[in-house]
Amino acid sequence: MNRFVELIPRQCAKYGEREALRFRDYETQVWSSITWQEFSRLIDCAAGALYMGGVEPQGRVCLFTQNCPEVLITHFGAFYNRAIPVPIYATSSRDEAAYIVNDSGATILFTGDQGQYDIARQIIDECPTLKFIVTLHPEVKRDKDDRTTLTWDEFIKTGDKLGKEVTSRIEQRKQEGVDTDIMYLIYTSGTTGVPKGVMLMHSNMNAAMDAHLERFDTIIDDKTDVSLSFLPFSHVFELGWTMVCLCSGIRVAINYNPKEIQRAVKEVQPNYMCSVPRFWEKVYTAINDNLASAKPVVRMMVKQAIRVGKTRNMKYARVGKKAPALIERQYQYFEKKVFKKLRGAIGVVDGKMFPTAGAMLSDNITEFMHAVGINICIGYGLSETNASVSFFKPGEWTLGTIGMPISSIQVKIGDKNEILVKGPTVMKGYYNKPEETAEAIDADGWFHTGDCGEIAPTGELILTERLKDLFKTSNGKYIAPQVLETLLGQDKYIEQVTIIGDGRKYVSALIVPDFEELKAYADKKRIVHRSIEELVNNPDIHKMMEERINDYQKDLASYEQIKRFVLLPKPFTMETGELTNTLKIRRAVISKRYRPLIDAMYAADYRKKKDKNEPANN
Repeated sequence: MNRFVELIPRQCAKYGEREALRFRDYETQVWSSITWQEFSRLIDCAAGALYMGGVEPQGRVCLFTQNCPEVLITHFGAFYNRAIPVPIYATSSRDEAAYIVNDSGATILFTGDQGQYDIARQIIDECPTLKFIVTLHPEVKRDKDDRTTLTWDEFIKTGDKLGKEVTSRIEQRKQEGVDTDIMYLIYTSGTTGVPKGVMLMHSNMNAAMDAHLERFDTIIDDKTDVSLSFLPFSHVFELGWTMVCLCSGIRVAINYNPKEIQRAVKEVQPNYMCSVPRFWEKVYTAINDNLASAKPVVRMMVKQAIRVGKTRNMKYARVGKKAPALIERQYQYFEKKVFKKLRGAIGVVDGKMFPTAGAMLSDNITEFMHAVGINICIGYGLSETNASVSFFKPGEWTLGTIGMPISSIQVKIGDKNEILVKGPTVMKGYYNKPEETAEAIDADGWFHTGDCGEIAPTGELILTERLKDLFKTSNGKYIAPQVLETLLGQDKYIEQVTIIGDGRKYVSALIVPDFEELKAYADKKRIVHRSIEELVNNPDIHKMMEERINDYQKDLASYEQIKRFVLLPKPFTMETGELTNTLKIRRAVISKRYRPLIDAMYAADYRKKKDKNEPANN
């Protein structure tokens, strides 16, 4: 029997009526609870319903929905049948959803809101393995001619109060489960091609749980602790972290609408929450904005508090040392007068740990968060490694690294400084793609991550760049675009940025401003504008942005610095194909779509030189 088949009954016996999950009710929008006993009962019903729906051992079921308790209930119901959940991002397009359903050969498709149901109805005739649809949101309106869809309540009822023969067959499936069964098919976001189904085995998740619980030995069974689920369950990072919480008895509060995350954080007051760096970049910007508008005496006090916080938490607590008595007294004073109030405004008064991964987070922001008592735990991993490869070790980590590799895995640096990983958490391969699997995992079992890095003298891993993102200017200089993009991501006026320069003489950038911040600045400076287009093309706005960009890159080598940039009037989006479902930039798409604008930036430089009677560099 697999570990995650035994997990819920064991936790149910241990915790009983204690809260397991928390969610915002669809109708009342009030936070409601599901106890461990109810969680276990609903999983039994889902397991029965999946069996009655014809799901076979190692059969696939797709979940195309926002986060909700029904997702986790279905996942465990699938495990009871030795079946495989296949998450699909709620923001996926019609074509992406159809591709994943067909590639996985799923027989059931669970959908969340009306938009996902409508897509499911559009593709059902194109997906020959698909038997029926289950809608999770109670307000979904079914088509009048729909004879292939059940509501969640109807689905669960088919698995309730089944006869002994059926329950014994499900029990037999539980007993027959082995660690080499596929546990999940996680489809990559496809930055450079079609999504690939990552086969994660039960043994992969078992090894990951052992390594995380060993590293996070400070996590204790505290009935008041709660983790807020922010990232989608289709993201391996959130999925893995949620499993850590369920194994540890930590309550999981499930946020349905990502756009409401700030509200949810303040309402839930989480002790834990995994997130991407952009969340903390936004928090950092908001804190600094509020500080800038505060009274001088308040600004002085907060700046002094942050200095003390950096000394105490970065110089001493970070490496497990006790701070000198004077510094500790100062810190405790500022903890009461400044830090607790600051964290309260965010919603993390009693925050214990906040795992952060998915992209780079600047050292400046990481240090700031630790100074004010927000324990950011930087890590690194991929879907193919079942999330974590490395992360900060409590009481022993170095700024600028992505932490120490977890136990049981090996990490080495290969050709072109590529990070290679081997161990029990690494995927079996890509579903239905033997050639891509052979390309990703070499004959010696090393998985080639596609990321560049180095190993510090301490043994910690340093991430430098995505191998495929590296480009070379026409002058032969290598540029790591993510470093520049992370640097500029700290600025409150910048929402998105893409660095350009492959084969060009110098580096340029396409920048999507934070339009609300930009409009506020324009109003303050009395810059007249009738549209966003006028605003981003205003010379005064361009000059202000240029000064801020130059300030950020002043310590970079000349060839690394952005020489020209364009402010865009519209953001990069998933709908246009410019972003993946994990909000990563699709550089090839952007380069092609904005090619005329990019060419014009360099042509403008050519004209400028010609006007000055200078020789143009081709």
